[in-house]
Amino acid sequence: MTAYQTLEQRFSRLAALEGAAGILGWDAQTLMPDGAAEARGDQLAILRGLAHEILTAPETRDELAAAEQQGGLDAWNAANLREMRRAQAHAGAVPRDLVEASSRAVSRSEMVWREARRDSDFARLAPYLAEVLRLQREIGQAKGAALGLDPYDALLDSYDPGMRRAVIDPLFTDLTSWLPDLIARAQEIQASRPAPLPLEGPFDTGTQRVLGLKLMTALGFDFARGRLDISLHPFCGGATDDVRITTRYDEADFGRALMGVLHETGHALYEQGRPAAWRHQPVGAARGMSLHESQSLIVEMQACRSREFFTYLAPLLREAFGRSGPEWSPENLHALNTQVRPGFIRVDADEATYPAHILLRYRLETAMIAGDLAVADLPGAFNDGLRDLLGLTVPADRLGCLQDIHWPSGAFGYFPTYTLGALAAAQLFRAARAAEPALPGCLAAGDFAPLRTWLRANVHEVGSLLGTDDLLARATGAPLGTAAFRAHLEGRYLGR
Repeated sequence: MTAYQTLEQRFSRLAALEGAAGILGWDAQTLMPDGAAEARGDQLAILRGLAHEILTAPETRDELAAAEQQGGLDAWNAANLREMRRAQAHAGAVPRDLVEASSRAVSRSEMVWREARRDSDFARLAPYLAEVLRLQREIGQAKGAALGLDPYDALLDSYDPGMRRAVIDPLFTDLTSWLPDLIARAQEIQASRPAPLPLEGPFDTGTQRVLGLKLMTALGFDFARGRLDISLHPFCGGATDDVRITTRYDEADFGRALMGVLHETGHALYEQGRPAAWRHQPVGAARGMSLHESQSLIVEMQACRSREFFTYLAPLLREAFGRSGPEWSPENLHALNTQVRPGFIRVDADEATYPAHILLRYRLETAMIAGDLAVADLPGAFNDGLRDLLGLTVPADRLGCLQDIHWPSGAFGYFPTYTLGALAAAQLFRAARAAEPALPGCLAAGDFAPLRTWLRANVHEVGSLLGTDDLLARATGAPLGTAAFRAHLEGRYLGR
């Protein structure tokens, strides 16, 4: 057996450990009783420690060196070896005791966050978040020293391979130069038109769930390899061939749950569409979170907030909720779901104001990792930033810095991928429409097969064979940029 073949076996075992941790993590956010939190934290810490042990074992390092020296691999195997080395380099930079300490701190922090968010009590979370931040700074420093990166870039690279602040900053600066004016002009145009008619609830949550399942089926979700559940914060998780998504229901507003389902189904389609032959190897993984977010936003924003989609959705809603009248017309539903209206909650934000939420979080988390912003000062900094960017005064921390689970879960470096994903989604959707001219009519008929097939061929089945920019260039003709996103927003909200 060659060194490379031995590595394949080693990384297959690693994938199984990561899958087990994924299911335990999903359970912790959906079904686990609160009293099990400490034990679950220990279980996850041990699994992550075992995974770290595999990656950092002397045998792994020796096999990597031998396989790299041997060469002679085809493109997929060579890319797999490259991704193995990348995973080993990240893990080898961080001692196991730090990995396990971070895992335990995150488990405790996540559980306290649920209570603190519910009660809008940042002081309750603050010491736990401070510990998570301290450990993430240590991890960023250790990885940065080993990889030759700034600590924040090292954390960012964990979520988005190859992404750097030097790439993000110009993109975000460009967004900042024209987005405020676009938002103001879009609101002026909206104000000049009759307001869309509101939808009167209540809307039975059981009916909402059935409707969500129907749309997941239309999108192509494979229920033999996945499921839909409820959590405080919608997410897509689970394991290979066991993809689990969640949403949250509100009897007064079915749209929040519905769009949450559509968003997470986009993630799930990526996971279910990864190259079958490589599902247990690094090269078979999704390339990174910017591309992952592009897949959720292609579904939720690009496709399922289009005029054509509401032609398909309107009769489904009327039948499901037993309603009728002009407020349930495709035109009114489209108007309701494409309003530009600054709000406190990131996950409920429209696609024009959403980047402002990310710009704020990016600014704050880079400052926290650099040591320039203390946890105790986070609520005030968050509130000041939201006022400056969107003109909103935060009345309670649950509508401010407590609304997201990312920082309590240690996901520093994740937030920018949401807006990077929006940029990529616009590019990919434009390319898909060019390749499939009948796509708008298909969406109006509830036929997602052409879009899904194009995404499978150009994104899902590519796995991590290519870097993000190489994948985008091959699929769309250009690396990541802002032009397609700007054209999309102007077309939808300014009538261009």
